[in-house]
Amino acid sequence: MYDWLKDYHKIENQIAYLEFNLEQTERELKRWVDGDLQKIKLQSDSAGARVEDKLEQIRNELTYKQEQRNQLILLVSTFKGLDEQILKLKYIDGLTLDKVAEQLGYSDSHIKKRHAELVRTIKFVEDYIAL
Repeated sequence: MYDWLKDYHKIENQIAYLEFNLEQTERELKRWVDGDLQKIKLQSDSAGARVEDKLEQIRNELTYKQEQRNQLILLVSTFKGLDEQILKLKYIDGLTLDKVAEQLGYSDSHIKKRHAELVRTIKFVEDYIAL
């Protein structure tokens, strides 16, 4: 149930890690090129010699994950049900439930109640599947 939401969060976490890893690897490359490691002679099979290859691999993976996220957002944007719209606006677009209610033309209390029901249902299904 709502696997798309789980997939979205999984992809978001992967993107966040890849961005972190990219930044760390770029720092490492800078150390080899301009920093404290520039005078160290590299062996062809050493990790330091492969930093640029690692950077390219991370960038490619990051681009792929960002494309996956964008495709998932496009898919979810086609959903017509109120539940999916609430979840998309809340968890993908980052709106508050008050803003979700305003955008969808419902009362704040209705959207908050519906959201609470959705969260309970999702947790129940996840707990049931885990058994």
